[in-house]
Amino acid sequence: MDIPSINNNLAQAKINIPGMFPHLDSLKSAPCVFTIHFGLKTLPTEPGILMIRGARQYGKSTWLEQMLYKTVQEFGASSAFYLNGEYLLSADRLEHEISVLLPFFSQKTVVRRLFIDEITAIPNWEVAIKRLADSGKLKEILIITTGSKATDLRRGIEKLPGRKGKLSRTSYLFTPISYKEFHRVCGKKLGNKALITYLISGGSPVACSELLIQGNIPEYVIELTRDWIEGEIFATGRSRISLCNILNTIFRWGGTPVGQAKVAREAGLANNTVALGYLEILNDLGCIIPAYPWDQHKKQLILRKPCKYHFTNLLTAVSYHTSMIRQAEDFLTLPKMTQRIWYEWLIAQELTRRSAICGEEILSPLAFWQNKEHEIDFIINSESFIEVKKGTSSPFEFAWFPHQFPKNKLTVINSSQFKNEFVEGVTIEDFLLSSE
Repeated sequence: MDIPSINNNLAQAKINIPGMFPHLDSLKSAPCVFTIHFGLKTLPTEPGILMIRGARQYGKSTWLEQMLYKTVQEFGASSAFYLNGEYLLSADRLEHEISVLLPFFSQKTVVRRLFIDEITAIPNWEVAIKRLADSGKLKEILIITTGSKATDLRRGIEKLPGRKGKLSRTSYLFTPISYKEFHRVCGKKLGNKALITYLISGGSPVACSELLIQGNIPEYVIELTRDWIEGEIFATGRSRISLCNILNTIFRWGGTPVGQAKVAREAGLANNTVALGYLEILNDLGCIIPAYPWDQHKKQLILRKPCKYHFTNLLTAVSYHTSMIRQAEDFLTLPKMTQRIWYEWLIAQELTRRSAICGEEILSPLAFWQNKEHEIDFIINSESFIEVKKGTSSPFEFAWFPHQFPKNKLTVINSSQFKNEFVEGVTIEDFLLSSE
């Protein structure tokens, strides 16, 4: 159904017409349905601007249709309208389409919402919103925008300074589904394969469903992921070959600090500035995140030293890894050390997910600590210390920890459970199940 027809139906509160909400129609026959939780439990009734960003194929459009349906169901005809940025080629066109819709909002309803899907497909979309906000036309409207670039969240102040209303929070990262939710829906059928299946799915609802039904990730899911990433790369004049070289370098050096100059050299790029450009795009898309060394005395990141690059969207890693991991059995053929790196990336993805839900700085760098003898994989807010091990560990391995960090406690994610006053061992499954 075209957008004018959708808006015409919304103006008359006709929300049960087949084809009007294609993603919701698909859910009715879906073999499994996941509940999405990314920190926004209910839409505010106040006016303002919400920016919701996240990877493609993770359910943003389905969520948007659900919220659009519920708005009209609760507040009546002409309380909500819809636009799609993929059909609007410029900021001027966006401004025009919004201006056309504004007079049709009901004056009787206490809530007026405009949903704009994939707004980041429009170059300089924020220009249109700024003009309309400055003219006072949006003072009674809540604008909900979704998009596939996290740039807007990392640089939100630059996008719409002082124009997002008085909402308590305006920026959200649309996170992967949690392992707890995945386990609720799929755990009984998958049994002991549940954890690895979740890992290779990256928490993507589409990949999760396919793995549950078919036991593998079909190529169309891989192609959709690649098309999304490469489309953003091509839009900046960069090449697929260089992208793949960068990703292969991260695969080779996963879990090990590496400087940008070395990344450039290993990837065959001209210099570290070129390498940085690719790394920033991947970070903006939420595919990877840097982890910097942490100074325990100053309690800050050491930005001048080499950093680790963690995948925070494991479906991206699966889509480009040369081993062509498509099912749980494929992952088990990887060398044990490589599996350990993937588990570390899974924890990085989970920590990023939890941070985003809590409303902390979006996609901010992670931190690790090391000296000549020891290393800790993750330092969270200078307080939580997490080490990831593949296989069984013992508290005696960490007898050094209370001497180095006498006021802190270490969580060791491994295959056994133990606990004393300074270190606790938990399984990776228990760690993932401890959060919604």
